[in-house]
Amino acid sequence: MPSFERLNAYQPYALAALRIITALLFIEHGTMKLFAFPIPQGDGGPLSTIALIAALLEVIGGIAILVGFLTRPVAFILSGEMAVAYFMAHNPRGFFPAVNGGGEAILYCFIFLFLVFAGAGAFAIDKRTA
Repeated sequence: MPSFERLNAYQPYALAALRIITALLFIEHGTMKLFAFPIPQGDGGPLSTIALIAALLEVIGGIAILVGFLTRPVAFILSGEMAVAYFMAHNPRGFFPAVNGGGEAILYCFIFLFLVFAGAGAFAIDKRTA
């Protein structure tokens, strides 16, 4: 049986990769709402107040997570945003995430919740100011 203990040395880098890739994907959801880039989200009309708040959280919060700035408090806020998004937008369409399209919201919610407890990992502004 191979020992995986030596992989522990790479844990901060794996955490940083999870943080950075998650942030890049998350920012895209905000840019779809705000700038219709790379494609428009929704009907392309003006954003409701709640959609505008969500888009700003996704872009600004996503950038903060990307660079690892205030990672824990920002991740806490974004985790809450995704829980609200799931229950407001997805859950009314059905119980199962495969049916209601809420799988991504659940994953974002729990990845951000994980970052609250795990921190930013390597390559983060948080590490430079600590």
